[in-house]
Amino acid sequence: MMKANVAAVAAVFLALSATGCAKKAKVFTVIPKDNPGIFIQKSQSARDDFIRGVDISTVIAEEESGVIYRDWNGNPQDIFKTLRESGVNYIRVRIWNNPWDDSGNSFGGGHCDLETAVKIGQRAAKYDLPLLVDFHYSDFWADPNKQKAPRQWQDMEMPQKEEAVYKFTKASLKKLIKSGAIVGMIQVGNETTTGMAGERNWMNVCKLMNAGSKASREISKDIKVCVHFTNPEKAGEYEHIADILIHNKVDYDVFGTSDYPYWHLGTKNLAALLNRIADKTGKKVAVLEFSSPYTYGDGDDNGNSVSEDSYFYGEKNYSISVQGQADVIYDYINDLSALGDKCLGVFWWEPAWIPVPGNNRSEREVLWEKHGSGWASSYASVYDPDDAGKYFGGSAWDNQALFDFNGKPLASLAAWGLASVGASAQVRPDFAQGVEVRARLGESVALPQTVRVTNNDGSEAEVSVIWNKTSDDGVAIEKLTSFGPRDYKVHGTGDGGIPVLARVSAIELNYVENPSFDEKDLSMWEIKDLNGNANELKVVEKADDAKTGTKALHWWSEKEVHFTVQQTVSGLKPGVYKASVQIHGGDNGVRDKQNIFLFASSGGKQYKVNTFTDGWRKFFNPSIEGIVVGSDGKCVIGADVSGLKGSWGSLDDFVLTPQK
Repeated sequence: MMKANVAAVAAVFLALSATGCAKKAKVFTVIPKDNPGIFIQKSQSARDDFIRGVDISTVIAEEESGVIYRDWNGNPQDIFKTLRESGVNYIRVRIWNNPWDDSGNSFGGGHCDLETAVKIGQRAAKYDLPLLVDFHYSDFWADPNKQKAPRQWQDMEMPQKEEAVYKFTKASLKKLIKSGAIVGMIQVGNETTTGMAGERNWMNVCKLMNAGSKASREISKDIKVCVHFTNPEKAGEYEHIADILIHNKVDYDVFGTSDYPYWHLGTKNLAALLNRIADKTGKKVAVLEFSSPYTYGDGDDNGNSVSEDSYFYGEKNYSISVQGQADVIYDYINDLSALGDKCLGVFWWEPAWIPVPGNNRSEREVLWEKHGSGWASSYASVYDPDDAGKYFGGSAWDNQALFDFNGKPLASLAAWGLASVGASAQVRPDFAQGVEVRARLGESVALPQTVRVTNNDGSEAEVSVIWNKTSDDGVAIEKLTSFGPRDYKVHGTGDGGIPVLARVSAIELNYVENPSFDEKDLSMWEIKDLNGNANELKVVEKADDAKTGTKALHWWSEKEVHFTVQQTVSGLKPGVYKASVQIHGGDNGVRDKQNIFLFASSGGKQYKVNTFTDGWRKFFNPSIEGIVVGSDGKCVIGADVSGLKGSWGSLDDFVLTPQK
């Protein structure tokens, strides 16, 4: 049972406010006793003025689609009231210029135009919740992969585009404030690490930022201006960006970042980075996007950004559970608050983007298309034909919401306020981390009889597990190594009903030593930085970058990079062999500018095959067949990688196997 000092909680929330926040706050509503309890430490660093924000930009489209949000007892209630009662004190809302086709059909993603932002701002103001207005300066999603100018701006020269940014920002802020919204901060661009509004040149990007900032300053000098970037895990990247902003005299108040613990740094390393940035720039810092899943479940048959394939998770292996979400919220509040007044606060991205009503995907598609409540509708093809136009659909974020699939708040939502006072619960198993089993073709598969589980108080225990008799795709466990190299998912149940998941990899006979770089001894590998430009060229223990295991050979370079990695395999029987490798990465430029090869050599003959990188965890598995090994029994296998500025990626799972 949760034990929290209700009076203390109420007092905390009555004091909670943020820059630009109105005077009063609502009293916290205690989680009903029949809800699952969560453990929350009492933070010693959390400040009353620390922003505990959420981005709920899709909420209007969700409600138009029939989604009903509820209070802690399961009764319908205005979501803004529920958020405020739970300790949230700021709302972030994105604005796209014109997310509609010529017939008035929504592009999707919440059709986040100015009118939608006004509706959100008015409802937020009823509960004294100020806005962070996130100008994308685009007609649809803007992020490191997409920084496309609005359709009306695409033929403009820079002076015209600067004026357009200025006018759009100023007019939008005027309308928001006139409507009654409380505007506390704005963003001039969203995740602008690679550009903004169609501009890639940093000098031009900085001019556009200043145009937006100028408009905001003229409306009110009390509104803080944020810049927003992502990929804080790239060493030196933010320091480089900070220098650019200083050199180009960008007028801003807050250096903001996205930081998802399963992709980026996590709180300890992030706090250290943002502390350096604050000292370097003299500006405030903030986390403008973060989140975490509470389930692997998919509520709308659309697939999830973080799924069951994510076995190893974040800097401290957060549980994929409600408690795990609460732990994440606590860490971001506690560790970033510890920076003192250098850090303004943190924002959870889209905690209300839950499944729209429907018995199947087909029924939901009607609502996604009509109301724009999915990530993209088919109508977005007029603006984004290569992505939204092909892959339109629902939400990939429903398992990272702070509401369940029926709109009822999860206990983790209460962590926003409970971080200031703490809470406890009955100890119970909470999450079993994924198990990895590898077996060579023809061998039997041995699944473990016990697994390690994390309890909701953070302690660990060993529990027995009963495995299903078949994999998820219906293959009997004893047959998993009978059909060639591939991966299987096998589910089981641990003591107390805790779900357990194993990934079983049927692998080829492999003569490469330490093929996945998981063993400490790397002496069998020869790694050469041929032009000396690589900022990072080393084996890194980060399971998200590995195909199997927890390690991979990682590279990153802010300059053009060229390196090789190879191993000489000896003692082979004469015959014909096949070589392969797993590779993923990005920022190498267009494919015809990449020079990445898997190679092998034996008996004086060279073999190689070209490959490329195309994104994070988009693994390619190039292979070479017909490698003839003679009487000396030797074969060299390796990779030769050349990449443009900003190149990064990982190599894993080298294989040299007899070819049948």
